[in-house]
Amino acid sequence: MLVSDFGRIGFDPFLEMRCMQQELNQRLSGMTTKAAQEFPPINLWMGEDSVAVTAELPGIAPDDVDLTVRENTLTLTGERGSPAEGEKCVWHRRERVYGNFSRTVQLPFRVDPEQVEARFANGLLEVELHRPETDRPKKIQIKG
Repeated sequence: MLVSDFGRIGFDPFLEMRCMQQELNQRLSGMTTKAAQEFPPINLWMGEDSVAVTAELPGIAPDDVDLTVRENTLTLTGERGSPAEGEKCVWHRRERVYGNFSRTVQLPFRVDPEQVEARFANGLLEVELHRPETDRPKKIQIKG
């Protein structure tokens, strides 16, 4: 934008500011810690009487992950250790985040903590959480 643009008819300084803000946001988007806050990435889908959650945990051992469930909340915590670094190590690029992580997921219904099944293979955690029998919808027969 040139200084002479201010005298131009139809010039909107607020439009110019929004364009500059959008460009700045696009340039800085890769520099946030959003990826670190959303580790591990998860998928969640619901069945009739259960909900399934998968989490990608590459390079993490099953013993380094803790799962807790309370009513309709699942919490996944753990730690991803950083690779051994020598004294003369100079990073050229470092995109993977290391350290403690925690994800809490709101589930679509209460679950029975006694009916949770978790499997871990090839860096993928699969958790199936079942709805308590007393909370399952019941079909009501209408008498005529």
